[in-house]
Amino acid sequence: MNRVSADLRADGSSGATRYAFRAVAATSPSLDSSIDIVVCVPSFRRPQHLWLTLESLANQRTERRFAVVIVENDAVQHESVPVAAQFLASGKVPGLCVVEPRQGNCHAINAAFETAMTTFPTASSLLMIDDDEIASQDWLETMTRSAETTGADVVGGPVWPDFDDDMKRGLRQHPAFRPAYDSSGPVPVIYGGGNCLIKRPVFTKLGDPAFDLGFNFLGGGDYDFFTRCRRAGFRFHWAAEAIIVETVPNSRTNIGWLMRRSLRIGVINYYIQRKAAPTVWSRAQLIVKMFAMLPFSLFRAGRVFLSERKAVVAMHPMIVAVGSALATVGFEPQPYEASKIVL
Repeated sequence: MNRVSADLRADGSSGATRYAFRAVAATSPSLDSSIDIVVCVPSFRRPQHLWLTLESLANQRTERRFAVVIVENDAVQHESVPVAAQFLASGKVPGLCVVEPRQGNCHAINAAFETAMTTFPTASSLLMIDDDEIASQDWLETMTRSAETTGADVVGGPVWPDFDDDMKRGLRQHPAFRPAYDSSGPVPVIYGGGNCLIKRPVFTKLGDPAFDLGFNFLGGGDYDFFTRCRRAGFRFHWAAEAIIVETVPNSRTNIGWLMRRSLRIGVINYYIQRKAAPTVWSRAQLIVKMFAMLPFSLFRAGRVFLSERKAVVAMHPMIVAVGSALATVGFEPQPYEASKIVL
C-alpha cells in the first residue's frame, strides 16, 4: 500500500512536533489530571449530533470519574468547537476540545488518544465513541467493569443502527450494520473503534502513531490497529451489554452506498494482510488468494441468501471479494477525504 508508507514517512516527526499543530479550543472549568478514565470523541462536521453524543456521556450511570477529549477535525469551519465549548462549560463532564488541523480519520483518532494520555498521565482506560453515536446509560460502567473483571487489554461492544427510515430495519442483518458478536466473552479480535476500551499499555507497545495514517481516507485504521493488537498478543473481550446506537441517515442505506462499503471492506482486508506479507513471494501468494476468493464468494453468497432471503445482504461477500481483487491492482477508494464525505 504505497499511501501507507508515504504517509508514515511524511509524519515521522517527533511527538512534540506533531502535538504543536494542535490547538486547545475549549476546556471545562476544572480539569483534574489524575482522572483514570477518558472517553475520546473524534468529530467532523456533525455538530448537531455531537451534542447528543456528549449528552449521552453526561447521562452515564456510574460513580466512576471520567473525562472527555473531543477532537475537531475540520480546521476550516470549526462547527464542532462551539458545541464542545458549550458542553464543557456546563461542567457536566470535565474535559477539553482540541483542533487537529490535518484532516483524516486516523489523524483525528490519534489526536484524541495522544491528547488524552498527555493531559491525563495516569489514565489507564481510554474509550472511544463516534460523533454520530449515542451511548446507553450503563455503557461506560459496563465497559470498564468488563476490562477489570476479565483482565482484557481491549474491550469492544455492539453498535446497533438507528435508521432514519424505519422501512430499512431489515438491513440490521447486513454486515455493514450488524455487530461482529452476539454474546459477551473472550473474542479473537474486534473490528471497529466506534465502541471500544483500550488499556494504556497497548499504546505503549504498539508505538506512535497508533493508527496507521495510510488508512486516513480509506477507513479501516481501527481494524488495522486491532489486528496489530492481536499479533502483539493482547487479549480481547466483547461486552454485549455495552450498547451504543448509531444514527444511520438515508444516504447510507441505498444500494450504491452499501456496495461501495462492501468494496471498501475488501480493499481494507487486502491492505491489512499485505502489511503482514513482507516478501515478494508472500505478496504473490496473497494476490493468488484474493483472486481465489472470487469463486468461493459465490458459494458464500448463496448460503447467505438461503438464510437471510435478502439479495442486498447476500451480495456482500461477493462485493468484498471483488474489492480485495481490485486492491491488488491499485484500487484504493478515499471516502473520508473532506471533498468526498457524505454524512
